[in-house]
Amino acid sequence: MERIRLVVLFGGQSAEHEISLVTARHVLAATDLERYDVQPVAITTTGRWVFAEEVAGALAAGPDALPEELPTSGPEVSPFALLEPAAGERLVVLPLLHGPLGEDGTVQGLLELAGVPYAGCGVLASALAMDKAKAKELFSANGLPQARFRAVHERAIGDELVEELVDQLGLPVFVKPANMGSSVGVSKAKDTLSLGRALASAARYDEWLVVEEAIDGRELECAVLGNLDPRASVVGEIVPGAEFYDYEDKYLDGAARTVIPADLPEPVSAQARQLALRAFTALRCEGMARVDFFYEEAGRGLLVNEVNTIPGFTPISMYPKLWEASGLGYGALIDELIRLALERYARRAAKRRTS
Repeated sequence: MERIRLVVLFGGQSAEHEISLVTARHVLAATDLERYDVQPVAITTTGRWVFAEEVAGALAAGPDALPEELPTSGPEVSPFALLEPAAGERLVVLPLLHGPLGEDGTVQGLLELAGVPYAGCGVLASALAMDKAKAKELFSANGLPQARFRAVHERAIGDELVEELVDQLGLPVFVKPANMGSSVGVSKAKDTLSLGRALASAARYDEWLVVEEAIDGRELECAVLGNLDPRASVVGEIVPGAEFYDYEDKYLDGAARTVIPADLPEPVSAQARQLALRAFTALRCEGMARVDFFYEEAGRGLLVNEVNTIPGFTPISMYPKLWEASGLGYGALIDELIRLALERYARRAAKRRTS
């Protein structure tokens, strides 16, 4: 395989900036330097694009030389100058940006304008999956089972809205920013007072909020990989160490446990894989995504929760672990994402030709 200049894009301006740094460190450490000319590029919290010289130097010394926390300093670079392939060069971008202004179609749109292949979902799928309210509406339109929910705008927050939500969804409920991930801004409200506070807390991160009924069920996840013919991994289970799988449980406390494969009857695992593929297709995802479920064993069964188009790649992240359990190792997974990026680019470029 010919060598490829691989721009690894990390950091970003969202509240998930630090998570992106962790993801990028482990992806960089696992990338085959014999196959790729890796160019680490950071987006700072103020939106500057910089060539991460210190990271590049450490990577050249070997994966073990990478610092635990990647610095986001270096000479500023123009995105379009950076994304201009040299003569005879193949260039692929690997976006490892979590949250708004990175995972929501904005950076994907820039990469489309620059005319370069990039890994992961395109503009439409990224925007839809990031907006949980719109994603849930699409799931409903496609007949996918999910929890009862309501999308609300921050300007509606008040006592009247709290009463409406309790009447419609009952208590307890979960309140989330519509456009955020990694459980940032998510709260569980058990009474009207805490519901009002949860709405205000979520509104710190987004003007659109999602309120959904609390599900008493198991938390399952399935990884999807592919373009027009995606495939689903084995199903895994998250056993939260806290009351629910919140930010601290995911990234700080480490108290949550993962069970891969999940202890499920085979028909339930098969149904989860099928629903994961349906959710992936409904949002027009390509490349990769992780689909999360709730499982009410004595109730409604599997309920689609959400789709994550740039799932975490940390050592405790489910996406790479699910593929490892399915027979695809970390390094091979990175190779496959790059292959899929090139395949999609070639397919779509053919449609843009006018001659």
